[in-house]
Amino acid sequence: MKNITFLIITILLGGKLFAQTQSPPRAKPTDPPPLPFREVSGIVKDSSDNSIPGVTITLISKKDTLHVSSNERGIFVFKNVKQATFSISFKAMGFAPTVRKFLLSDLDRKLVLNPIILGQGQHVLNEVKINGTPDVIYKTDTVEYRAANYKVRPDATLDELLKKMPNVEVDKNGKVTFMGEEVKKARLNGKDFAGGDVAQAVKNLPAAIVDKAQFVDDYGQQAARTGIKDGDPTKVLNITTKADRSIGNMARLSASAGNNDRSDGNAFVQRINANQQIGFNGSFNSTVNGVAGDNSSGASGGSNSYGRPSMGYRDQWGKKVQFNSSYSYNFYNSNNIYDADGQSFSSNGTTNFVSSSSGESGSKGHNLYMQLDINADSSNFIQITPTFNYSGSNSSNTYSNTLFGYQNQIANGTSLSSSDYANYGGTAFYQHLFKKKKRNFSAQFSANWSTQKQRSESNTRTLYQDSLLATKRDSIYRPITARNSPSNSYSTNLTYVEPLSKTELLQFNAVLNYRGYANTAVTDSINRANQIVHVPSLSSIYNYSFSETRLGVNYTVNKPKYNYSLGVTAIPTLLEGTQVTLNATTSRTNFTIIPIFRFQYVFSKTHRLSMNYNGSPTEPTFSQIQPVADKSSPQNVIVGNPDLRPSFRHTVSLQYNNYIPNSKLTLSATANTSMVNSQVVSNVLQVPLPAISSFYNETHYLNLNGAYSVSGNYGITKQLSDQKYSLRLNGTMSYNHNISMSNDIGYHADNWRFSEVLGPQLNPTEAIEINPSVSYTLARSFFTQPNARNTDTKTTALTIDGVFTYKKWKLGYNASKNYVEGISANLTHNPFVVDAYLQRTLFPKIQGNLKIQAFDIFNQNNFINQTVSTTSITNTKSNVLSRYVYISFSVFLQKWSGSPKRNGAPMMRRGDGSFVY
Repeated sequence: MKNITFLIITILLGGKLFAQTQSPPRAKPTDPPPLPFREVSGIVKDSSDNSIPGVTITLISKKDTLHVSSNERGIFVFKNVKQATFSISFKAMGFAPTVRKFLLSDLDRKLVLNPIILGQGQHVLNEVKINGTPDVIYKTDTVEYRAANYKVRPDATLDELLKKMPNVEVDKNGKVTFMGEEVKKARLNGKDFAGGDVAQAVKNLPAAIVDKAQFVDDYGQQAARTGIKDGDPTKVLNITTKADRSIGNMARLSASAGNNDRSDGNAFVQRINANQQIGFNGSFNSTVNGVAGDNSSGASGGSNSYGRPSMGYRDQWGKKVQFNSSYSYNFYNSNNIYDADGQSFSSNGTTNFVSSSSGESGSKGHNLYMQLDINADSSNFIQITPTFNYSGSNSSNTYSNTLFGYQNQIANGTSLSSSDYANYGGTAFYQHLFKKKKRNFSAQFSANWSTQKQRSESNTRTLYQDSLLATKRDSIYRPITARNSPSNSYSTNLTYVEPLSKTELLQFNAVLNYRGYANTAVTDSINRANQIVHVPSLSSIYNYSFSETRLGVNYTVNKPKYNYSLGVTAIPTLLEGTQVTLNATTSRTNFTIIPIFRFQYVFSKTHRLSMNYNGSPTEPTFSQIQPVADKSSPQNVIVGNPDLRPSFRHTVSLQYNNYIPNSKLTLSATANTSMVNSQVVSNVLQVPLPAISSFYNETHYLNLNGAYSVSGNYGITKQLSDQKYSLRLNGTMSYNHNISMSNDIGYHADNWRFSEVLGPQLNPTEAIEINPSVSYTLARSFFTQPNARNTDTKTTALTIDGVFTYKKWKLGYNASKNYVEGISANLTHNPFVVDAYLQRTLFPKIQGNLKIQAFDIFNQNNFINQTVSTTSITNTKSNVLSRYVYISFSVFLQKWSGSPKRNGAPMMRRGDGSFVY
């Protein structure tokens, strides 16, 4: 026992001594403290792997409640997140709400989540495909709208869809304007549709087949393939079809009849099969001129009949060859009435005038267009485009013109005229792509030949009066003039592109343009004995040509965020002319060096800023350059100047576009300024006739500097409540500084125009559409001529239009109340114009509709259109027979066969909607 006790004591003492002699043990290492803040990011996609912009995303933890939205690429970022344990909710229109919980490390500064896939919402119809693409996308030279994001009725046509899109305006005649610029050509899946006729396209194509509407600045085929842009672009509307609306047949037939011999008919038949398009479109109408809903119409009174049948054929002939063609015939017959008054200014005094005329006119024309594209192989492309145009016209008029004030005379008479014009030619384009990426060479050659024959005859009796209105001379003048004006033009355009790096290009461009004109004018006169007498002094043979060479070198940089072009172009020009009758010649040369500058900053695919400079020369017209006096109008003699130089216009444009997906807000603005060097300006001399205390006007031409203009417009569109409502605010401003001369004294005129339009669009249900608006326009003109009268016109317009649908009935209306100040001669003070229609669907399966339309129900559509120039103000009265009724019946047949496929798989598409074979 003692031994055991001793052993225990020894162990305890030994342990104590060991503890006292050894170093104390190290403490266990602890984890590093958590970070106070972290960044959380991710991407939101749909089930098709497309990113979804504009998703509302909320992060919630014990210490955080944060909100963000995904950007145009579907990416979202939360900054300064206090905890790594949180939940995130995702909400987006068309998708089921989603909540995810996360328990992540507190030690990571950046937390990147796996892609979030949102499922389709239960309220979305099965056939609706949500792909997450923004409503508006800005590409180089293109603004693209997704049609699915704009609500229209199932039976709507393309024009109704376009009216819903920001910055797009469509008038009742089918004229389309985008950001203040008229659209000149229409395409379907990348190729001209119906000969490029915009009105035919927007009034006949159904909105239901449209996938995207693209507004393109088109610099031509060569620029599209090489990227070298020269000259001013043409605004083009390109429609891409939905994949499941790219094989099928359509037919739209309508007929209308109204009072006062009005009638209208249209037949539209179209076959679409991928790149194949076969169609016929025929339209005919007989109506009254001058019917307008605002005071901007310049039409006078009278009636007209118009027809335009056209055919189009486009097809893919194998993998390498594509063909596109169209033919149209048009005719126009008019019984016109013209009524105007105004003032004409000169340095000597102001002359008031009252003019009227009535007569008949007619025209006809043929237009043939063909385009053959050959992709010989992956390196060589050829395009051949022949064209042919013919037009003929004739007219007869009875007129009167009374002048009083500084000049006093009364002229009455008749006139006959006829004209025939024919043009044929073509363009050949070739491009070669080298093995080095982006290196390419192209050559384009075009030639056109035309001839124009004109014949005019007039019989004018003029009473010359003194200041007391006493007749001093009674004169009769009966000239007969025949003109023959053949012309030809040639153009060669060579380009070469050399890549310096992945983002840098060096571009060379050489252009040679030649335009030659031959003009023969033979004038006879009928004397008092009714004998035809040749008048050599009024006859001339004058030939002239204009040659322009453009030699340019251009350095281009294309970065993800920006692109720009810098360079220089040398432009020598030569203007030559020969007056055969007088054996006189003229030759004028000019040399101009202009910069090349284009810049675009791409904030995102929905946000961009661009700037562009362009310079171009313009040669004088024949009437301005021919040295023989044109006395076909004895009171307005024209004397050309063979020493005129070409004018040169410098233009700088700025464009800003921003679509904010989260807010459904579209912001757009443009600004343009231009200056003209050596502008061709008229100098009106008032030549005295002392024997009769009167004078006649003699117009001469010269080159002057000093003309310039500034213009701009903006648009703001806010969409609300799933596109059911939108609010638009648009404004335009323009200022023109014009120069002129009177009696060898220089003057200028300044024209200002401001316009503001506020217009919500209300579409609460599919059955109700209401579009009210209020607009204000201010137009002012200031003249430096001492005898001129400044103008100040203000117009306030309240308008509303819309459609109400109930089962098989549809009621449409359009009303405007206008308050006009500044035109004292306005026929109807503050006119109130109302149009309406009532439609009944009789055959729903074929969209068979019977419609009754009433126009200008209160008979107040009688406006004055005011035109202001540097030397005159003219007020033209609109038609007074604007109240009428139409009864029409229409049907629309369609059958679709699904999406184009090749070898069992869906065909790929290019950006313009065309299919890849």
